Parts: sequence; structure tokens; C-alpha cells
Amino acid sequence: MTSQDNPFTLSLRLRIFKGELVFGPGIAELMENIQKTGSLSAACKQMGMAYSKGWKIIRRAEDALNYPLIEGVRGGPGGGNTSLTAKGADFLARYREMESALCADADKLFARYFPESKENNP
Repeated sequence: MTSQDNPFTLSLRLRIFKGELVFGPGIAELMENIQKTGSLSAACKQMGMAYSKGWKIIRRAEDALNYPLIEGVRGGPGGGNTSLTAKGADFLARYREMESALCADADKLFARYFPESKENNP
């Protein structure tokens, strides 16, 4: 298949800045993995990311937002766990909702401005 046979496609990445990057697809995925695994370490492993990098990403966002995104309990007999704070879960949900709305609107605009993208795809 040549590049002429491939239709145009659109890809968007929502990133939020406050001087520097505060929140984007990577931290959203990391937080979702924390929700699933109950562990920052396990969430980082799922993404092939060093724990120290995951911790740094979370801390940078928390500093910019001025509130914690995650909270944890260390060790103990049952082991520790990490979860999202209520504000962290809310921010993540609003980010995903905005991302979904942007993508839906972008798909409509893309079809309007680049109608040839639909030529080979009914």
C-alpha cells in the first residue's frame, strides 16, 4: 500500500500548561494505572517507566495545581497502597471528558476541512 492509498487521519494530544507542562496523556495514563493497580510502582512498571520518573511527574503536577493528586499508605502487614485523592480523580475525569469532547468536535471539523480523508473509508 502506498502513501497515496492511505487516507488522512487526525491525532490530537491534549496537554495543559501552567508555564510548563502540568498534565497530559502520560500523567493521565499513569493515574489511571494507579487506580487499577493501587500502586505507583506497579503503574510505572505497566508503562515501562522508572518509578523515580513517575514520582517526579506526579510531584510536578501537584506543585503546579497546589493540591495532591495521589495519596498512599506505606508498607505494613498488608503492604502499602496508592490511590487518587478526590481532587486528583476529579481532575483526571474532567481531563478525559474534555479530551473526548475535543476529539468529537475535531473529527467533525476534520471531515469538513479534509473531506478527501473519507474517500476510501465509507
